[in-house]
Amino acid sequence: MGAFDYVAVLISIVLGLGITNVLTGLAGIVRARDRVTMFAPTVILLVDVFVIHVQMWWSMFGLREVRHWNFASFLAVLMQPVLIYMVSAFLVPAIPEKGPVDLKAQYFREHAWVFGALILTLGDSLLRNVLLAGHLPEPPDLAAHGAFFVLSVVGMLSRGPRVQLALALALATTALLVVYVGALFMQLR
Repeated sequence: MGAFDYVAVLISIVLGLGITNVLTGLAGIVRARDRVTMFAPTVILLVDVFVIHVQMWWSMFGLREVRHWNFASFLAVLMQPVLIYMVSAFLVPAIPEKGPVDLKAQYFREHAWVFGALILTLGDSLLRNVLLAGHLPEPPDLAAHGAFFVLSVVGMLSRGPRVQLALALALATTALLVVYVGALFMQLR
């Protein structure tokens, strides 16, 4: 077993936990649909976070080229899936066995934590690049980080339902996510 294989195990476990959490949350919303007051940003962001988990797993394959690992670089790599897991944990609504479920109220109780964890993920992503490559990411990747940062700060500070919907849709449908995933990580190499 090589060093990459060894570190990839724990990273994959954390990513799997995050994906499981998102899918369980979506299934809980569907099962309780007769008691749930829907709030579109919750559902859209859960799908966004699912895509982020998958993209993160996909991009981790590039780490197989890293020959020398130390604890700091491993911790920086591990913190990305940990922080995205935390995003999912804050975002997945609590669905009690009985009684109404107000997704909007739950969303606004946790939204600052959701976007705060996204901001920390972005910072960790930059740190990871510095620790593993010795420099900040290339300009297109750095620009995507900046755009995600701005969207996350707005999401953290805004309590407007329409702003939150616009942010969820921006994260889901704009060229930002499509270009980021497509251009940087189109195929395993």
